[in-house]
Amino acid sequence: MRILNSNSNDSGDAYQKALDANQHGDWAAVIEHVDRYFVVLGANPPLSDALLLKGFAALHLNRNADARSCFEQATRVAPGPASFRGLAVALTRQGEFALAAAQARSGLALSVKAGAALETSSLLSCLGDALRNSQKFDEAAQAYRHLLDIAPDHCAAHLNLGFILQCQDRLDDAIGHYRQAVTIDPGYLEAHSNLASALLATGRLEEAWPHFEHRWVSLVGPDGQRVPARPELPIRRWEGDGHRRDHHLLVVAEQGLGDTLQFCRYLPMVLDQFAELTFVCPKPLQRLLAHSFLACRPNLRLADTVPTDPWLFDWHTPLLSLPKIFGTSLATIPACVPYLHADQRAARAFADRLDRLGSPSSPRIGIVWAGGHAGLGVDQWRSLTPEQIDPLLAWPHARWVSLQKPESDAKRLKAGQQARVIDWMDEMKDFADTAALVASLDLVISVDTSVAHLAGAMGKPVWLLNRFAGCWRWMRGRDDSPWYPGMRIFTQKDRGQWNEVLERVLAELEREWRGADTTARSR
Repeated sequence: MRILNSNSNDSGDAYQKALDANQHGDWAAVIEHVDRYFVVLGANPPLSDALLLKGFAALHLNRNADARSCFEQATRVAPGPASFRGLAVALTRQGEFALAAAQARSGLALSVKAGAALETSSLLSCLGDALRNSQKFDEAAQAYRHLLDIAPDHCAAHLNLGFILQCQDRLDDAIGHYRQAVTIDPGYLEAHSNLASALLATGRLEEAWPHFEHRWVSLVGPDGQRVPARPELPIRRWEGDGHRRDHHLLVVAEQGLGDTLQFCRYLPMVLDQFAELTFVCPKPLQRLLAHSFLACRPNLRLADTVPTDPWLFDWHTPLLSLPKIFGTSLATIPACVPYLHADQRAARAFADRLDRLGSPSSPRIGIVWAGGHAGLGVDQWRSLTPEQIDPLLAWPHARWVSLQKPESDAKRLKAGQQARVIDWMDEMKDFADTAALVASLDLVISVDTSVAHLAGAMGKPVWLLNRFAGCWRWMRGRDDSPWYPGMRIFTQKDRGQWNEVLERVLAELEREWRGADTTARSR
């Protein structure tokens, strides 16, 4: 950074205070002093060094619009690698990925020409990030590989390249880069988390669970924001050490409804080791879990939230840590299906309603074509639009029953489609109601969302419409699931290509259900 010359003691004092605040990481003070410096300058144009100082402070405070403004001015006043780098970061955070990549490339041209290796590395990272976020995976991978040629120990480059390779279903290569990142920095929790998901997808469950304990660093909520760190309680964490038949354990659900439905299968195993177990779980699942477990497990309690008096419990554990505690491998997955049960009277009521609609020999098929939480990036990969699902709904030999709760009009069936689908979902108040409807069906066809877990846990035949390089729990190269014996998996061969998946599903429907007599259903 060049030395600033000013005839004003006030300006020099303000700028020096900004530099001092920058050294101490007091970003708000940096901006305050730089702004005062600009005021003292008056009509004189701001100097690029001060603009950079303020811009990077604004980035630290996530004031991305302010940072962008500073870096745009800096690139006009005195364009250099640092100003283009800062601008690329700000634009990436604002979701303007193509423009961010262009700025990173402009900076790279200058840094390479100047032989500035450190700036070149930083700009390659910015370029890779912008391209990765715009899903230009091949170009992003090229940027990260170039960066690793310059800086082989760049942990973030290994992590991000591993992520891209995992998205391309190149799991072994992804695992190699995640391992590199963990070896370079054993405290790099994001690398542990990503390594866990890749190992789980290959079926190496026992190796994956210790890394899976760092899963919180990679989680985002329904709003797309990072989930806080793993919840900590002022009581002992149970790690499976010994039987505690006189103790009270608190188990806390985490992540989505589907995760809770999948892993609540471990609760009976835990109940065998404790006098009492309180399970904190989402309210929409409580009536279903109460019906499924409480009748035969009187030592189980259900709660909406973590109790304010945790000292009443002896131990606690997050729900998804139970597979590690029990040393779950592919061979020992507790596939105790069905472990969730619908109320039989409610299920019979739905079955009778379907009977009254006629076509008793037609298979009754529940359908879910889209996930929830559109703010999550993965939702666009796992979901079908109403237009995309239309070839399936056009199959005339089924009674199609919606199990979809559309969160927006974009996921709602069109008028012509609605006439082909029975839709009672407005009546569903919680998952106990949905389970009763599922129990009245012959088959559920679903994308990767909570209803697939519900049907699987109930022992209902379920066909999963699975995205390319999908979630770790469906593994790779399998058309069945060790978690749900009644599941068949139909996976995309190429990202975003649902037509071929639906063609296979339709062929199987024709083979299994065309002309089949389904009048003798088990109630």
